[in-house]
Amino acid sequence: MKSYLPFIAILFTTLSASAQNPDYSLRMAWFNQNGSARNVATGGVMGSLGGEITANHVNPAGLGLFKTNEFVLSPGFLLNNNKFKYRGTDTLNNKNNFGYGASGIILSSNYKNNRKWTSSAFALSVNQLASYNNRIQFKGFNNMSYFSEQYLEELTRDLADTNAALSNYIFGSSLAFRTFLIDTANNASGNFIGYQSLVPLSSGVNQSYDAITRGGYHEIALGMAGNMEDKLYVGGSLTIPVISYTRDLVYRETDATNDPNNQFGFFEFKENFTSRGLGVGAKIGTIYKPKDYWRVGFAIHTPQFISFKDRVRASMTANTETYAGLRSENSDNLNSGNPGNSNYSLITPWRAIVSASYVFREIKDTRRQRAFISADLEYVNYRGSRFAAEDENDQALVNYYDMLNNVIKDTYKGNINFRLGGELKFHTVMFRLGGAYYGSPYKESELKAHRIMATGGVGYRNKGVFVDLSYAHAFNRDVQFAYRLNDKPNTFAEQTGSRGNVMLTFGFKF
Repeated sequence: MKSYLPFIAILFTTLSASAQNPDYSLRMAWFNQNGSARNVATGGVMGSLGGEITANHVNPAGLGLFKTNEFVLSPGFLLNNNKFKYRGTDTLNNKNNFGYGASGIILSSNYKNNRKWTSSAFALSVNQLASYNNRIQFKGFNNMSYFSEQYLEELTRDLADTNAALSNYIFGSSLAFRTFLIDTANNASGNFIGYQSLVPLSSGVNQSYDAITRGGYHEIALGMAGNMEDKLYVGGSLTIPVISYTRDLVYRETDATNDPNNQFGFFEFKENFTSRGLGVGAKIGTIYKPKDYWRVGFAIHTPQFISFKDRVRASMTANTETYAGLRSENSDNLNSGNPGNSNYSLITPWRAIVSASYVFREIKDTRRQRAFISADLEYVNYRGSRFAAEDENDQALVNYYDMLNNVIKDTYKGNINFRLGGELKFHTVMFRLGGAYYGSPYKESELKAHRIMATGGVGYRNKGVFVDLSYAHAFNRDVQFAYRLNDKPNTFAEQTGSRGNVMLTFGFKF
């Protein structure tokens, strides 16, 4: 399957590496709701329930339901089962790792003297919004396009002479040129007319992509909420996103014919990429009880402003057989042993949540409540992400990010996520079920993507101590690109499979 996506070529210079693409923005926006084990077990609903530490990261007004102090820890474990289909070839892999959910402390205050504001609460918590620990691996035969075409596009676009090809693109095109994967093209008179690739497209190549990713999207939240006569709750939280992301990529193309005389045996490109981000944002919300059994909630998550520092190193080995033999080159040799550096900012999409809950036997003594059912409807404006250059005086970078932002608007769209869950309580023991659907962020219908979740769990509460255990199973569908081109349809891997999330929360009231 192919899809034409307008895409700007990556700009590389000798001292910096600006290699962001639309996928980077999506990494900060398209993720499942994560929280405590109770929240995970009920499908992630928290827009109108409140009384739970996850509210600090979803609708801070829910903190207003607290009238006691609470300490919470939520360790977890993630199980990735991936399936990729690339040009008719299936690849399977598994990768498991530790994670965590909403953890922290809540401090409450109760007011007397017939005040309208009957109580308030303060919370400091941390939550892992997304885990990047995974393995993206696929392979297949391709006679439609090849990896080094992106270098041909780059050199042609820039009208690069041979000196530029040797030294100005040290994390991509220069590596290909120095290993003779890319070489000059001359006319019959021997004059330079451009560049050519040694990869034999007509007979096709076997391609393989293998990326191991690590890190996570973490959020520290400092929240406050007030309770007006146990009817209206309002709250807000200051959020600090902390991003860590590492990708070790090995991409390889080999000759599908095994012909020793066609001047191509294989090439292998390796890249180590790290990204660190720190930012700020806010979340505000309200919960209202129109009747004793009903709660309705509304929350807005403002865009988060995140400053990033990226580092990249790359190397290439190519065997062009009788043409130039086996050659290797790496970016350290071309950059005095230093990695490529890129500093920039990202504004994430805003999101809005509307929610309703029905609580059976809704009374002030929560120990006597018997059950609830709740639903969240969330809108996320995925096309609203915006990159910006840290150095506004660097016009080349400013132009690059302007073009990238236009690509984001052309590639993504806003969409709806839906969550539904409930709990049934028998004195000290609770049983929970839930589910969720996360719609595709892609504008093109050919890019099929969604996430469907089935969740469940149990809980125990007695004398101020609570323990919750949950399991969430996400059925994933997405697409992964090995490379993108401007002059022809892009080919991609279809990703399916699942991710399991085991979460244990324990805590106590004080």
